[in-house]
Amino acid sequence: MDEIRGGGEIRGKAEGAATVPLSVLDLVTVGQGRTATQALRTSVNIAQLAERRGFHRYWVAEHHSMPGVASSSPAVILAHLAAHTERIRLGSGGVMLPNHAPLVIAEQFGTLEAMAPGRIDLGLGRAPGTDGVTAAALRRTDRLGEGAEDFPQQLAELTRFLDDDFPDGHPYARIHAVPGPVQATAEGGVQSPARPPIWLLGSSGFSARLAGVLGLPFAFAHHFSAQNTVPALDLYRESFRPSAVLDAPYALIGVSALAADDEREARRQVLSGALSMVRLRTGRPGLVPTPEEAEAYAFSPMEREFVDSWLVNIVHGTADEVRTGLDDLAKRTGADELMITANAHSGEARLRSYELIADAYALPRL
Repeated sequence: MDEIRGGGEIRGKAEGAATVPLSVLDLVTVGQGRTATQALRTSVNIAQLAERRGFHRYWVAEHHSMPGVASSSPAVILAHLAAHTERIRLGSGGVMLPNHAPLVIAEQFGTLEAMAPGRIDLGLGRAPGTDGVTAAALRRTDRLGEGAEDFPQQLAELTRFLDDDFPDGHPYARIHAVPGPVQATAEGGVQSPARPPIWLLGSSGFSARLAGVLGLPFAFAHHFSAQNTVPALDLYRESFRPSAVLDAPYALIGVSALAADDEREARRQVLSGALSMVRLRTGRPGLVPTPEEAEAYAFSPMEREFVDSWLVNIVHGTADEVRTGLDDLAKRTGADELMITANAHSGEARLRSYELIADAYALPRL
């Protein structure tokens, strides 16, 4: 029952020596001295590497008004990646549903499904992916709480558009998301009725419970909410009800991990990402600083405390050390899949990290 209504494959397959499937989460990070064009080219390179080395899926996360994160338009980036890959699953990790009309998302991801049949995932979140003022500009309202509270209703509407099954008498019964299933039922239609599977994303218990109740796959943001990972996954499994999509729970977790040729280089790379987070959390978002700037930066005691707590949850070191850390995390959480995100200043460091992790797990060379 893994894919009756979701279309495509939900459950991944562990490759090489990995105990669970390995995937990639991309924030399209932009470092100082680099351009968004270069960052997007790096995304293509990483997606192609991930495809060659047997990573299961490649997701892009929606963020806004952050100079160091160029992933504001996941659907556009995914179309670009689809044109440069052939097999790997591509998806959103996620699209922030309250920022968009459900019909628009259904049309965008129906288009992606038509571009790359059977390869598209639709991951949905209910956070804005930005600060409150930017969220208000995106949504044309300052009543932001309503968007989060209406998430279940928005999700139901989006699902109806994707399945093209509003009941008779519904105001939207005559509206169809195109490309979509309506093209399979229209006279002479040969369009596949498949559509992207929906995943719910979360960093707390709300989406965990909702995903369980609806029988949907669940993705948890361990990379920035590690303290909530185990409770959220437990809640998801306890709440799970078999559905036409899944007959048993399936949960992946996003993990910050970076491998380098030696421990010191790995530490240098993740420190630049930590400084970037310090600046973001203190209202000074910018491009990802260089490792040299991060090493020379004079952290205040409060900033140092934040950095230390941040780095604890980033699996970093040599390839073997990262493999051990990822294996321990998978065992501790019971996650069905690990989705790795590498936050570093340079695209070269990120590419090298994924290659080293692939080698550590003896992933295939396809």
